[in-house]
Amino acid sequence: MKDANQSVNARRRIVKAMGYGLALSPFLAMPARAAWPSDKVIRMVVPFSAGGATDLLGRALASELGKGLKQSVIVENRAGAGGSVGAQAVASSPADGYTLLLASGSMFTVNQFIYSKLPYSLDDFSLIGKVANGPMVITVNASLPVKNTRELIEYAKARPGKLSFSSAGVGSQTHMAGEAFTDAAGIELMHVPYKGEGPAYTDLMAGVIEVAVGNINAIAPLLKGGRLRALSVTGTERAALLPDVPTTAEDGVPGFEFTGWFALLAPAGTPQASVDRLLADARMAVEQPSLKRYLEDQGMSATIVPAAALKDEIAKESAKWKALVLKKKITAS
Repeated sequence: MKDANQSVNARRRIVKAMGYGLALSPFLAMPARAAWPSDKVIRMVVPFSAGGATDLLGRALASELGKGLKQSVIVENRAGAGGSVGAQAVASSPADGYTLLLASGSMFTVNQFIYSKLPYSLDDFSLIGKVANGPMVITVNASLPVKNTRELIEYAKARPGKLSFSSAGVGSQTHMAGEAFTDAAGIELMHVPYKGEGPAYTDLMAGVIEVAVGNINAIAPLLKGGRLRALSVTGTERAALLPDVPTTAEDGVPGFEFTGWFALLAPAGTPQASVDRLLADARMAVEQPSLKRYLEDQGMSATIVPAAALKDEIAKESAKWKALVLKKKITAS
C-alpha cells in the first residue's frame, strides 16, 4: 500500500511539473531583453550645440525612449568639429548600453573624406538604426532682394563669391546640403561654419550671413519672425509644414533633392541584446502619438532602418559625397 501511494504521489509531481513547464514555456521561448538598472542614467550624446535639428530631435526622442526603457535618458551636447568631438566621446565610452550617440548622416558619409585625422570611424560603433529624416530648406535673410530660388541663383551668379551661407560646421549636413545646392545650381557662395545650427541661424537672422540650407525642424520656427524667407524645400515633394514653399526641383534646380537623416549608435562591442532592445524601443518611441506629432509638426518623418540596411545606405552615400568633396576640394582644418 505504501508503494502504491508513493507511485501515485510521484505521478502527481510529474504532472504538476509538466504543468509548470507548459505554463512557463512561452516565456522561456522569448528572447532575453536587456535590462538597465534604474539607478543609472543613459546619456544620449548630441554632437552639436543646443537649438539645432539634432538637439531638438534628441530631446524629443530621449523623452519617449526613457518611458519605454523605464529609465532616465538625458541629452548631453558635445559640439565641435562637425560632430567629431561628440562621436569620439561616445566611441571611447564603456560599451554597456548607457551611452548613445544621436548622429547626423554626414558624420559617417562625409567626415572621413574631409578630415586628415578623423578620431573615429564607423567601426568604433555598434549601429542601432536610423530613426528619422527630413528635407532641408533653402533660406535667406529677408533683406536679400530675392523671392524664390531662381532669383537667388541669378543674384548669386551676378555676384560670384560675394554671398555667404552658414552651416552647423564643416562636413555637417547643413554644410553638404549647401555645397550640393551650389554645385547643382552652378553658383559660388562662401561657406561660413559654426558650432551648430543655433549660432548659424542667429547670424543669418542678424544679416551677418545671407543664405542657409537648414534642417526643416530647426529653421521652420524661425521663419515666423519675418527676418528670414524660405525659398524652397529640398525634398522630393512639398513639405506639409511649409505647403506654400515649392521644392527646389520645382523652383530652379530640376532633379535636385537632399534629405538629412539621423541615427542612433552605441560604442562598438555593446551587447547585441542591448542593441536589439534599443532598436525595438526606438521603433516604439517614434510610433507614440506625442513623438509622431512632434515629427509631423517639424516637417520630419520617422524612418526606422536597422543596422545592416543602414550600413549599406552609408556606403552608397559615402561614394556620392566623396566625389563632391574631391570636386569642390572641401577640407577641414
